[in-house]
Amino acid sequence: MFVTKVRSLVPADWPDVERIYRQGIDEGDATFETYPPTWEEFTTSKLPTTRLVAADDDGRVRGWVAASQVSSREAYRGVIEHSVYVDRDHRGQGMGRTLLAAFITGAESAGYWTIQSSIFPENSASLQLHVAAGFRVVGRREGIARSRLGAQAGQWRDTLLIERRSTAES
Repeated sequence: MFVTKVRSLVPADWPDVERIYRQGIDEGDATFETYPPTWEEFTTSKLPTTRLVAADDDGRVRGWVAASQVSSREAYRGVIEHSVYVDRDHRGQGMGRTLLAAFITGAESAGYWTIQSSIFPENSASLQLHVAAGFRVVGRREGIARSRLGAQAGQWRDTLLIERRSTAES
């Protein structure tokens, strides 16, 4: 039986986080990136209050979520862009839903009012997960970049822009 514990991401989690990120990169339907960042790049680009992992009952990281500030401009201080990744062997078990719910709660508590991301239209599992969590599609960028990895390597890809507005009182 799989038990999910969501907790803050710590430096010791990086090997598992990087491994899961690499899976998403290699599959080609999670990101345009071609390699994971280093721990130093990751930790400086992601907001400390938004970095979470889901661990199994043995403590092994099976998924993660993190966000970056969208802009340094004061008007956008409450707008973040997130990513969520689940280990390929543990997808479809509710882990993404659990991670995303904890992330949304934490983000709203920290004062973020808009959470956004981009999803490949072909990544229907991610799109369904986000819609169920209250995100909506607000746009489509057509042929925004060319994939380098996965089944669609070499092709220009669209992305769907999604966002979720806080339901918390301001």
